[in-house]
Amino acid sequence: MKQHLPHWYELPKNPKLKERARELRKAGNLSEVIFWNAVKNKQFLNLDFDRQKIIGNYIVDFYCKSLGLVIEIDGSSHADKEEYDENRDAFLEGYGLKVVHIFDTDVKNNLNGVMCYLEQIAEERKRELE
Repeated sequence: MKQHLPHWYELPKNPKLKERARELRKAGNLSEVIFWNAVKNKQFLNLDFDRQKIIGNYIVDFYCKSLGLVIEIDGSSHADKEEYDENRDAFLEGYGLKVVHIFDTDVKNNLNGVMCYLEQIAEERKRELE
């Protein structure tokens, strides 16, 4: 019997954003680099994360395909982008993805707390997908 994969396994992506995503990966703000160092190479719960992943016309900070989980590290640049963030989140959630926002100050000042919180989110997500 063929297992039905969640529909996020075939997410749209705008190929025109490829170079921009590459630039964002290279630039990487401090909070994103700290977080990336905590999740890269499957070192967090053996989960595989992508950094600066293109989904539709958006570039998300981090994406875990197996859980359909998007993680956004929000800093001061998001202060005047509430409407943009709401539209992006609605688009992503429309594909069944779970979007989690984390403050950049939390990553810098309490990475252990952030990772404990994400462990809870990952466990909840696994149960939702069973």
